[in-house]
Amino acid sequence: MTSSGMNMGGKIVFYEDRNFGGRSYECSSDCSDMSSYMNKCHSCRVERGCFMVYDRTNYMGNQYFMRRGEYSDYMSMFGMSDCIRSCRMIPMHRGSYRMRMYERENYGGQMHELMDDCDHVMDRYRMNSCMSCNVMDGHWLMYEQPHYRGRMMYMRPGEYRNFTNMGFSGGSRFMSMKRIMDSYY
Repeated sequence: MTSSGMNMGGKIVFYEDRNFGGRSYECSSDCSDMSSYMNKCHSCRVERGCFMVYDRTNYMGNQYFMRRGEYSDYMSMFGMSDCIRSCRMIPMHRGSYRMRMYERENYGGQMHELMDDCDHVMDRYRMNSCMSCNVMDGHWLMYEQPHYRGRMMYMRPGEYRNFTNMGFSGGSRFMSMKRIMDSYY
């Protein structure tokens, strides 16, 4: 099976069973609901590009960053409690990276502009957390804990006033940010 709108930028193959077994579904673009292609998904192989995979449909729930490689049992690798339900291809970005991050929702509190990775918001900016942002350039991964740990969220260019409205369950604060660089592809 192949998704519509083939794009040479990325290619990921999902498998129903661990160790690349069972039925498969090949995808080269965003897929908001994989349930029409397969009932379950427990392993995948990223042949080209980078993808975010989600444990709920419509790009909601917990997110996991997948770059080129094989993931024979990603549920145990990432501690997922459920299987992949949707995925989003991350386009390669060449150029500058720029994001304004805010201490509170709706662009409140302190504001700092980032152009590179930040491994600890508190240490670097004396901010308790980042609760809203405006991504002007590039694609970013935001992590709930310092040093790029914990749950993550993919941010593409746009305005993000409230992370909770985006399907990020639990706390809506981020403590570290990383650019998705060409070297990941």
